[in-house]
Amino acid sequence: MNIAVVGLSHKTAPVEVREKLSIPEPVYDKAIAQLCNCPHLQEVAVLSTCNRLEIYIVTDETDQGVREVIQFLSEHSKLPALYLRQYLFTLLHQDAVMHLMRVSSGLDSLVLGEGQILAQVKQCHKLGQQHNGVGRVLNQLFKQGITAGKRVRTETSIGTGAVSISSAAVELAQIKAQNLAACRVAIVGAGKMSRLLVQHLLSKGATNITILNRSLERSQELAKLFPDAALNLLTLSEMMPTIAHSDIVFTSTSSTELILDRSKLETILEPNQPLMVFDIAVPRNVDANINELDHVQAFNVDDLKAVVAQNQESRRQMAMEAEALLDEEVDSFDVWWRSLETVSTISSLRDKVETIRAQELEKAFSRLGTEFGDRHKEVIEALTRGIVNKILHDPMVQLRAQQDIEARRQAMQTLELLFNLEKPSSQARV
Repeated sequence: MNIAVVGLSHKTAPVEVREKLSIPEPVYDKAIAQLCNCPHLQEVAVLSTCNRLEIYIVTDETDQGVREVIQFLSEHSKLPALYLRQYLFTLLHQDAVMHLMRVSSGLDSLVLGEGQILAQVKQCHKLGQQHNGVGRVLNQLFKQGITAGKRVRTETSIGTGAVSISSAAVELAQIKAQNLAACRVAIVGAGKMSRLLVQHLLSKGATNITILNRSLERSQELAKLFPDAALNLLTLSEMMPTIAHSDIVFTSTSSTELILDRSKLETILEPNQPLMVFDIAVPRNVDANINELDHVQAFNVDDLKAVVAQNQESRRQMAMEAEALLDEEVDSFDVWWRSLETVSTISSLRDKVETIRAQELEKAFSRLGTEFGDRHKEVIEALTRGIVNKILHDPMVQLRAQQDIEARRQAMQTLELLFNLEKPSSQARV
């Protein structure tokens, strides 16, 4: 059996392609069932987010298995396989294992070290189990990947510090507001920067988010990228009433004219009503004179650039530390994976010894006759099972724990020879 991952991400494909391959949770069961029905796929897990779609598989024939996944993606997206291939990546064996570790840790994310992806990997694992796609191998792989993600976040500081203007704005808003989950947030604009704002706000716990845009259709396209978030969508005609009932406002439109100034705010805000405004647009959307209002705080791009530059370098250093941790987790999985080749030998040994035990026990009971009570039989049955388990325990533990591949295979061959075991037909490999 081999492990592979086939997919695409923000690094390999534009959003108009990614959105066609997205697999929302309501159809996850059908996708898993269709993939598991492919002749060469034994296990399947699907990781679908706004920035990536990745299908992890365990296959008995790598080339055939990968082709079956690509064919599924073509049918699901209604895009020709030949067209899709330019956007897809395929990673095999140890590269696939390391990739999941990096994804879980946020090292492959649009925002280096972002925290939301770990929860998405956990959900992928959970749904894969729920819909019978994840078996023994992928279960261990995802458990190891989740452990890796947790270690990187607890043993490094990669998840702290903003690395984009959008994330810096959200981070600063969190510092100022303390609890974003309790804040009413308005975002003016529905472009890329606004999309990032929504992504970061959701990762920080914000739930009451309103998108204001000239085109409602553009806002709806943005909202599709966050199907689990209940975003409020309004047109710009509702901008001032919405701001009046907001605690935090982010502006990010392509307008070349100022859309918000002191005079507009004065007409809608109650006396001493607090408001924070983060203008991340260039040219600016907000006149600096709103700072003259009591209890209104305004920040622009220049206020955030220094925070971004400082944190980018810091996260790069943390990423180097994280890679070393991931190497340990990959090695740990590799030890487990390679130990799978001992399963057939151990199973054959146990089956043979159990057969001998059962046969000898039957002979003994037949000699003892019918007067020998059931209670006595149960005691002797338990006794013989206990003897077998204790005799087999050390050889099995030592065989599984042997990390030297050649030494382990030599030990397996010795057991097969000494006990005249049937030789396993195939071995697991990475």
